[in-house]
Amino acid sequence: MSHFQFRGDALYVENVPLAAIAAAHGTPVYVYSRASLTENYRSYADACRAHGRNEQQALVCYSVKSNSNLAVLNLLGKLGSGFDIVSGGELLRVIAAGGDPRKVIFSGVGKSREEMALALSHDILCFNVESIPELHRLNDVAAGMGKRARVSLRVNPDVDPKTHPYISTGLKENKFGIAFEDALATYRVAASLPHLEVTGIDCHIGSQLLDDAPLLEALDKVILLADQLHAEGIALHHLDIGGGIGITYDDEQPVAVADYLARLFARIDRWRAEKHDGKPIVMLFEPGRSIVGNAGVLLTEVQYLKHGATKNFAVVDAAMNDLMRPAMYEAWHGIQPVHRRPAGARVYDVVGPVCESGDWLARERTLSLEQGDLLAIMSAGAYGMTMASNYNTRGRAAEVLVDGDRFSLIRRREAPAELFALESIPD
Repeated sequence: MSHFQFRGDALYVENVPLAAIAAAHGTPVYVYSRASLTENYRSYADACRAHGRNEQQALVCYSVKSNSNLAVLNLLGKLGSGFDIVSGGELLRVIAAGGDPRKVIFSGVGKSREEMALALSHDILCFNVESIPELHRLNDVAAGMGKRARVSLRVNPDVDPKTHPYISTGLKENKFGIAFEDALATYRVAASLPHLEVTGIDCHIGSQLLDDAPLLEALDKVILLADQLHAEGIALHHLDIGGGIGITYDDEQPVAVADYLARLFARIDRWRAEKHDGKPIVMLFEPGRSIVGNAGVLLTEVQYLKHGATKNFAVVDAAMNDLMRPAMYEAWHGIQPVHRRPAGARVYDVVGPVCESGDWLARERTLSLEQGDLLAIMSAGAYGMTMASNYNTRGRAAEVLVDGDRFSLIRRREAPAELFALESIPD
């Protein structure tokens, strides 16, 4: 997290002390670095250009589910990003943020008719279809609108990504995609439907991958299928190899984006030269966590310190409703004091005020703390705010974007009355 650094004993984001943000906007508050977001996106875009691909030949489609704040989407859209969405609501977010719907791919296993119609009305780039019933529904919706829907099939290559089982998506037992052995027959169905246009193959095997070997293994299977389709006269516009590159939360050492893409493009170029007379094919990518994960932190204030015979607890004002990952995945997030104290360290579990024993943010961390201190929960830019809830009628946190020595409120904190404003008591 290169843009979150100590200067003396104070933790800064870019050129702003985190304490100043807490003073201005309270806690808990998510804080994002514009410089980090820009650098992380460009790691993909620059690697594509280094291998001779412009935006028309290799499109980075940011995974909106990882962090969907309008300011984040607007920034990435201005940098040239496309978007990977999984709901109609996410499409409306992209449009509200100024993103180009023609650079949107629509993934997800349960698209409704209304969502399909919305996406067709905005002429999105492609639907990533995950079942034969979905093909027929999309064909019917497109027919009713007098349109043809561009589709790729999300193919499940049965490759083990060696990641947490909750974020593994490419095995036979996962709900996602079409089994590899059924893919060719499913493509035949897609090609036969008059209001569908087959344009690509999609494959996404999981998240937080530290090694690119599973991704390249999946790519080999996608290439094999592409050749089978070519032999049947089904021409493809693109291959979508998904996302999944991990980040460093603790001591992980994920593969560098540039190294992964160098190996990927080497395979693509060799394949196209050997079997397709060098004819290029468009590549799509769906990164999320690797763009936003280490671009954000969650700031929280210590409310109480509870020292016991077997456990010490630092009770903070952030909770599992603000950051679900530890409770859901037993995920590890670094904890940094916003102001370092020289002495008095103890081992603490950092817990929130929600009425659940599962409401913890970090366990067994050595910290020197006093009541009222600020803590930064690191690597919280991805799947933090997007997974937040209002459990215990807690308003979701504010969000702030830092740009150099300036910071802007990009989402205000929810007030309690707003949480029940849509409810009513019957007569």
